[in-house]
Parts: sequence; C-alpha cells; structure tokens
Amino acid sequence: MNVLVTGAAGFIGSHFARLVRERESTKVVILDALTYAGHLSTIRDLIEQGIPFVHGRIQDRSLVESTVREHGIDHVVNFAAETHNDRSILESGAFIESNVLGVQALLEVCRRCGVEQFVQVSTDEVYGSILEGHFTEGSPLEPNTPYSASKAGGDLFVRAYIKSFGMAALLTRGGNTYGPFQYPEKLIPFFVTRLIDGKRVPLYGEGTQVREWMHARDHATGILAVLERGVPGEAYNVGDVNARENREVVRVLLEETGRDPSFVKKIPDPRAGAHDQRYAMTCTKIAALGWKPEIEFERGLRETVRWYIQNEAWWRPIVAEPDFQEFVRAFYGPSLGDEL
Repeated sequence: MNVLVTGAAGFIGSHFARLVRERESTKVVILDALTYAGHLSTIRDLIEQGIPFVHGRIQDRSLVESTVREHGIDHVVNFAAETHNDRSILESGAFIESNVLGVQALLEVCRRCGVEQFVQVSTDEVYGSILEGHFTEGSPLEPNTPYSASKAGGDLFVRAYIKSFGMAALLTRGGNTYGPFQYPEKLIPFFVTRLIDGKRVPLYGEGTQVREWMHARDHATGILAVLERGVPGEAYNVGDVNARENREVVRVLLEETGRDPSFVKKIPDPRAGAHDQRYAMTCTKIAALGWKPEIEFERGLRETVRWYIQNEAWWRPIVAEPDFQEFVRAFYGPSLGDEL
C-alpha cells in the first residue's frame, strides 16, 4: 500500500503518519501546505527517517497529481483542513478554500489517477449539537459554525463522488481529540501553555459544555481501521464514550500545572449562539471493524500536559508567531487584558 497523507504536518495527521510508518509493507508520502498550524518541527522525525515530504496545497491539482503518479499512490487519506471554530468566526474564506474546494480538487485527482481508495477525515461537528441521545452516521448534517459548515460541504462532495462516479471513498467523523503536537489554539494546549507561563485562561460561561475526548493515537488507529477494513461508500464515527464538561477538563489542567482556580477567567461565549452545547456519537459501526480506543482519558490528559511541560522547544516558537498573537488578541484581547 502506498499512502499519501495530506495535512500530515498538523496534529492528527502527524499521529496517523507515524502510525502507518510503523507498518513495513506501507509506503508513506506526506503533503502539507505548512500554513499556520502545520510545522516541519512536528514531523522532523519522519523526514529524518526518509519519508518523502511534498510542500503544497491540496487545491493545487497539478502538484497533487504529479505526486500521486510519481510515488505510485493507491490510497489517499485527507487530513488537510482549516480546523478551528473560533478562527472561522473571524474569517471563513480560508475554510471554504481548504475544506470544500480542496476536498473537491483531491477527489478529482484521485478519480483521474485511478486511486484505489480515498478517506476523508471529518468531524462530529457536522452533526451540530445534541442535548440528549447520540448521533449516528445517519444523522442529518446540521453544522452551526463556518468551520463545521465547510467540513459538511467537503463530506457532501465525497458523497457526490461516490454516487456520481462510483469512487471508493470513505468518511470518518472524529470526536474532540487531544494529545502531543496539537497547535495551541485549541482548548487543552491553549490552556496548558498559558498556565505554564502563569497566565489566565478564558472559560466560556460556566464551562458546562459537554464533549467526549479521544487521544490522537486512538483517533489515528480508528482512521487506519477504516482505511484497511472499512466498506467503501460508508461513513464511520470515531470517538470515545467519556462525556464530561469542559470545567472538569480544566480542573485536571490546573492540577497538573500547579495552578489554582483564580487562573480561570469566565467570559461570555464569543460565538454567541454558535457554540454547540453537547456532542455525543455512537461508534458501534467502527467497533464492528474491531476498533476501540485504548487510552483512558484522564491518564492520557495528564500525560499530554506533561508532554507540553517537557517540550517547550516545540510550542514556544509557535505561540511567539505574529499569526498566533494576532488571533489571541483579536478573539480574547478584551477579556484577558494585558495577559496575552
């Protein structure tokens, strides 16, 4: 199997590339645009092992096609995406470019080149919010932010290529993911890196939003299960059943960084009515493929905090970048004052 992993210099994609690299019978090629959330430092170990790296965007059809043909790619797994809800509130154009137009471009290249299988990595956020019960793969798509709407658009293009061209494509919809190498704009790494530096962290409201968390390694093994054993044309929810409120997560972050509750600043939700209150999915379909998460949440979370404490050399250059500083100032500045 020759696998092209797009977006592999990002968070979940890098974990997946490492996982696939462990299989001696599989050749891995990485393609990444190295936008603000993609860094060579995240995949330096893979490049040093000789994995081919191609710098470019998935919208660049000629580049993607030449990469597929040159390396004999027969499977494509797409992680390339703009992924942050808060950024999509500030500016949604880039999300359409990557998450909709980019997916369509990849699908078209795969169709023209006769790629055996295409896996689109999506999110549970395309379903919207659910106050009771659980989403299934057959639940309607009701996204509530520009980010989740753009991911739903990509999902629908995958469906269209399956129905119109008979493409052997699959979808995975993952739950909230945490672990090493996560760009520090998301809740866990954003809070941890600030708490390490003795800065306050912004908790939306009372922190009662409910999420089900999954370690990036488990997420990667779930996607690999779908790649190897999934049924073409199907979608698979990938998640861990461990629902908890955001404030419970923050409690652990405070404990591991040695900070007290005074470091938490409760702020109004900047997303107004767009912040989903609760996510919950059934994952029986992927369980039938023989997959289940292995890393217990609180253990994995505490290990992740320690990873950030021990790997400041990875994240400090990132939080010092002008793009990151501008985002924090634009979204949180009025609430956190001079502590940016």
